Amino acid sequence: MEKTSPRKTITVPAPRPTVSLPDVSSWIRWLVRGRLDDAAWVRPAYLGLLGATGLLYLWNLAASGWANAYYSAAVLAGTKSWAAFFFGSLDASNFITVDKAPGSLWVMEIAARLFGFNAWTVLAPQALEGVATVAIVFLAVRRWFGPAAGLLAGTVVALTPVAGLIFRFNNPDALLVLLLTAAVYATLRAIEDGRTRWLVLAGALVGAGFLAKELQAFVILPVLAGVYLFAGPPALGRRIKQSLLALLALIVTSGWWVAAVELIPSAARPYIGGSQNNDLLSLIFGYNGFGRLTGNESGSVGGFGALGSRWGLTGWNRLFNAQFGGQISWLIPAAIIFLGVTLLMTFRRPRTDIVRAALLTWGGVLLLTGAVLSFAQGIIHPYYTVALAPAIGALVGMGAIFLWQRRSEWIARLALAGSLAVTAVWSFILLGRSPAFFPDLRLGILVLGLLGAAMIVTLSLTSRWTRVSIAALAIGAAIAGPAAYAANTVATPHGGAIPSAGPAVTAGTGAGPGFGGGPPTGMPAGTPGSRPRSTPTMPPDISSRRAIRSWRLVDSTGRIRPRRWRSSSSTCATERSTTSSPVAAVLDPAA
Repeated sequence: MEKTSPRKTITVPAPRPTVSLPDVSSWIRWLVRGRLDDAAWVRPAYLGLLGATGLLYLWNLAASGWANAYYSAAVLAGTKSWAAFFFGSLDASNFITVDKAPGSLWVMEIAARLFGFNAWTVLAPQALEGVATVAIVFLAVRRWFGPAAGLLAGTVVALTPVAGLIFRFNNPDALLVLLLTAAVYATLRAIEDGRTRWLVLAGALVGAGFLAKELQAFVILPVLAGVYLFAGPPALGRRIKQSLLALLALIVTSGWWVAAVELIPSAARPYIGGSQNNDLLSLIFGYNGFGRLTGNESGSVGGFGALGSRWGLTGWNRLFNAQFGGQISWLIPAAIIFLGVTLLMTFRRPRTDIVRAALLTWGGVLLLTGAVLSFAQGIIHPYYTVALAPAIGALVGMGAIFLWQRRSEWIARLALAGSLAVTAVWSFILLGRSPAFFPDLRLGILVLGLLGAAMIVTLSLTSRWTRVSIAALAIGAAIAGPAAYAANTVATPHGGAIPSAGPAVTAGTGAGPGFGGGPPTGMPAGTPGSRPRSTPTMPPDISSRRAIRSWRLVDSTGRIRPRRWRSSSSTCATERSTTSSPVAAVLDPAA
C-alpha cells in the first residue's frame, strides 16, 4: 500500500492595508465648503467673519507700543529667566512678581521667546485670542440656533468696543474671556449629550482662567453648575458625580501653581507683588478676590470715598453710566429683552431641552457677571466689562434668529420691534455723550432704527425680499453705534494701566482718579484716559537688584509695592506715591 505524506499547510500572509495619501483637494474643499448639510454660503461667511475680526484686531497693532508697560516688563523678564517665567516676575532677577497669576504672561512670553521680544509678540497673542473667542461664540450659537445666529453673535462680539480695546492690549482679560467662553461651550456640549468629559473640560478651562485673573474666573461657576444640574440628561445622582469630577479638574488646573508657590520657601522665590505680607493666598482672596466686592483692599490708592464706593457709583445702572456705557452697554437692553421673551416661549419644553439650556447659560453669565460688576465696592475698571461681550453676542444672535423664525407670532414681532427701538434710542443717547464724534450718525441710527421697528410689526404682510431688506436694515441700525466706537478704538493707540474704548465723553459720573474714561494725571475732563502721551521705545528692563533699589515698584493699578529689603512690611505698606494720580507706568522714580 502506497504511503501518502501529510499535506503541508501554507499560511498566506494577510495583505497589508494600503495607506492612502490624504486627498488635498478634498481637504481644501471641506475647508472652503464646510459640512455637506450646510448652505453654500455658511463656511465662506464664517471664514470671512474670522478674517475680518483678525484684520480688525491686528491692524496697526504696534501703534500702542508696549501698551501696559507693567506687563510688558514682566514679559521681557520672562524671556530672560525661566524662574521669572514661572513666577510671573516683574524682573529677571526675580525680586518681585506682578499682582496677578502669570497665565496670560506665559502666552506672551512663549511668543516672545519664539519670535523675539517686540510690540507685536506682546500684543498679537491677545488679538488671536479675540479671534478664537469669536470663533467659539459662532460654534456655540450655530450648533443649536443655526449659522445665521452664529454669524450675528460673532459679529456682535467682534464689534463690541471694549473687545476692540482688550483684544489689542496686553492686560490678562483677553485670555480670561477666551477660556471662560470655551468653558460655556463645553458645558453646553455636556448638557447636549451628558458625557462627563465635556463637563470635566469645562472645569479645567475655568481653572485655567484662574491662572489668568484669579477669582474673577469663578464668577460664572454657579451658572455653569446650576444649569447642568438642572438640564443635564443623566440621572440626578450621576449629574452630581460628574459635577464633582469637574470641580476636581478645576482644583487641579487652578491649584497646582498656587501649591508650588506656597511650598517654595519665601527666601527662595520673589516677593508676591500686590500682597502686603508676601503671601499668595492673601493676594488671591484679598486684593484680587473678595476685596473687589467689599472694597476692603489694603494698599490701593485712588478713587472717591463718597460716591457709592471708592471707584465710582454702584448700582443696577452702573453699566450704563458715562464711564461704562460706551464700552459695553449698546446691546444689553436687546439681549435682556430677547432672553426674557425666548425663555417665556420655551417655558413648557422638556427639562433637558438644549435650546432653553443655552438661553439659561448665556443669560445667567450675563446677569451674574453684570451684577458683580455693577455692585462691587472695590476696584472695578470699565474694561472689565469685556467679560460680558460673549454673552451679549450669544443672546442677541440666538434671540434675534429664534424670534425671526417665529415672526408669525405677535409676541415675536413685538419683541423684535421693541428691542430694535430701544437699541436705537440707547445708541442715540450714547453717541450724544460724544457730540463731536460723527454727529450725524446718532440721528441716522435713531431714524433707521425706529423705521425698522415699525416695519417689523408688519412682517407677516410683506414679501420675502422685503423681509430680507427689513432684517438687513434692523441689523445695520443695531450695530452701527458699537461698530463706529470699535473703529475709533482700533484707530487710536492705547497705553497705561487703565485703558478705555471709544472717543472722549463730555461728562463722567462717579469716577475716581484714573478710572477708565475719566481724566488721569490732571488732564481736563473729556480727555480719554487711555491715550498715551508718549510711546516708550522699550519697557523698563529691571534685571538687577541694584537697579531696583532706586525705584519704587508700582503695580498695574497704581499700588505701591513694599521693598523686600526693608525689615518692616508695615512701614513699606504705608508708603504712597507722590504723583497726582494712579501711576500708569511700571515704575515710579523715587523722590
